[in-house]
Amino acid sequence: MKEKILIADDEARMRKLVGDFLKKDGYQVIEASDGLEALNAFYENDDLSLVILDIMMPKMDGSKVLSNIREESAIPVLMLTAKSAEEDELAAFIEGADEYVTKPFSPKVLVARVNALLRRNQKEEASKLIAGDIIVDEDAHEVKVGGEDVRLSVKEFELLVYFIRNKGLALSREQILQAVWGYDFLGEARTIDTHVKMLRSKLGISGSYIKTIWGMGYKFEVDKA
Repeated sequence: MKEKILIADDEARMRKLVGDFLKKDGYQVIEASDGLEALNAFYENDDLSLVILDIMMPKMDGSKVLSNIREESAIPVLMLTAKSAEEDELAAFIEGADEYVTKPFSPKVLVARVNALLRRNQKEEASKLIAGDIIVDEDAHEVKVGGEDVRLSVKEFELLVYFIRNKGLALSREQILQAVWGYDFLGEARTIDTHVKMLRSKLGISGSYIKTIWGMGYKFEVDKA
């Protein structure tokens, strides 16, 4: 069984049409008939992979639902709507939509767009390392701690990646030096201590994930809540 998708549209016929094509392609489908129901379904299903939202819905319109979702998640969202004006499409993308499909549409093309969105999202997620409050995007060379951007030097970034990839392992200074600085590095092991000190400082509270093993080196371990 493939990923779970939420379809939110006040037209039962439209939900069935889209849902049948997605189920035929192997997806799990849940439905919502208004904006409030859609938002509740999003909160109640933490295993959702994608949301399909109609813009014009009772109780809460799709744009408001999208805004609420974006406060919590970067889940792919496809807007499905009869509003075809350029300004409506532009507004949806500004609000955080990933795709915009206007009615009427080809269900087969819609499924193809869903597949493409999920493939793209999986590729983006594959380049990310997550440890506690820290998210590292290796492709973009970006680090976020608690949702805030943190600027690291090249070596600090490489050191953090090495720590996260070896989470829970006791790492000697020699291992770290060879992995991050290379075998031909002519400096001293204290270089690691200096960089670790700077890295801890920049990571703030999450810097406590880097534990010192006296007389040996370091271990990266996410503190239990």
